[in-house]
Amino acid sequence: MIEREGPLTPSEVAQRERIQRPSATRTLARLEQAGLITRAADPGDRRSALVTTTPAGSALLAAARTRKDAFLSARLDALDAEDRATLERAAALLERMLEEPGA
Repeated sequence: MIEREGPLTPSEVAQRERIQRPSATRTLARLEQAGLITRAADPGDRRSALVTTTPAGSALLAAARTRKDAFLSARLDALDAEDRATLERAAALLERMLEEPGA
C-alpha cells in the first residue's frame, strides 16, 4: 500500500489498513529497521513523518508478487472453463462492491 499510495503518514497507513495508530507505528518501525521503508519529515506537518518504500522494499514486494502470480496462474490453469467463468463473474462482483461508496 505504501508503495502504491505513498508517501503516507503513519496515521494514513493506520486508517487504510484499518488498524490502530500504535499498531501501525510498531509495524512501521520494524519495516524501517529492516530497511524496507524510510521516514522523512512531512513538509506539511512538522510533527509527523512520511513513509515511503525503499528500493529493497520494492524489490521484496516485486518478488512476492511474482511468486504469488505464478502460484495463482498454475492453479487457475488447472480449472475447467466453467470454474474460470464463475471466478470471472465473482471478480467483477467484488470490483463493483469495492467501488461503491463506503467501501
